[in-house]
Amino acid sequence: MNNAPKAVVTGGCGFIGSHMVDLLIKEGHEVTIIDNLSTGRLDNLQHHRANPLLKIVQMDVSDLEGICRYMEGVDWVFHFAALADIVPSIQKPVAYYHSNVNGTFCVLEAARRTGVKRILYTASSSCYGIPDKYPTSETDEIRTMYPYAATKYMGEYLAMHWAQVYGLPVNSLRLFNVYGPRSRTSGTYGAVFGVFLAQKLAGKPFTVVGDGRQTRDFTFVTDVANAFYFAAKSDVTGQIFNVGSGSTYSVNRLVELLGGPVTHIPKRPGEPNCTFADISKIQKQLGWKPHVSFEEGVKILLDNIDYWRSAPVWTPESIDVATRDWFEYLK
Repeated sequence: MNNAPKAVVTGGCGFIGSHMVDLLIKEGHEVTIIDNLSTGRLDNLQHHRANPLLKIVQMDVSDLEGICRYMEGVDWVFHFAALADIVPSIQKPVAYYHSNVNGTFCVLEAARRTGVKRILYTASSSCYGIPDKYPTSETDEIRTMYPYAATKYMGEYLAMHWAQVYGLPVNSLRLFNVYGPRSRTSGTYGAVFGVFLAQKLAGKPFTVVGDGRQTRDFTFVTDVANAFYFAAKSDVTGQIFNVGSGSTYSVNRLVELLGGPVTHIPKRPGEPNCTFADISKIQKQLGWKPHVSFEEGVKILLDNIDYWRSAPVWTPESIDVATRDWFEYLK
């Protein structure tokens, strides 16, 4: 008999969600994925296709009555389902509000109604905007700069409110610059790794923003999945935790590790020169720490680079077109 907690993973066919599913199944959990497949890919879970521990339900998380059915008798809920990226959130704020705020409300309410024992919310470090200090801690000022950041923060606010009013056992993890295998290949201009890996496959130069000296707290996806697992197993509730790598790395260093020519494109408004998480709280309260070094993580990506063959190859010209609204609204 399987005594491992039963889990629901919303957005489990996506980038981080699929790695969470990997970890849960490895640990013997029965897992139900709820995913509308708007950005997730069934291919991300092909290696579990015949596994009786996994069930995939194609459904939008904003279907409150529908998702309640799949949370009955569930112990843990990991809420990854969301729309990501800056530019499309500026262009389609209604869709982002629906997914990231209404969707989160429904997940929280379904968890409350069905007596879920632990719920983990996926928050974003974009809520800090351009911080005053580095590393940035959970108590630093919230400065959402665009609708993606705002809607993810609203979701976190709801999660903490449901913890306060209803005693919902929820923790929120603010993620910093997650990268790794299966990061998105969709047509949206977004995360630097997908852009650079497709450019490398096509033999095109890397489009480096500004002088490339800006740094990011690149955090490997399996370390992130482990952080969620630690938070699920813990007795701690009602808490917000930063999840980062423990360091910060320049875009120039990334280019050096990937290897290839560079072309520079204009620096963008609203982007910090640095992201760097203070992870002392999660280390102290949950005992979690990152394990995958930046060099190891980039090597793993290069070993799996074929995954990005279907990704769009961005050029300075196509990036200029795609990011015009970014410059227009965030100037």
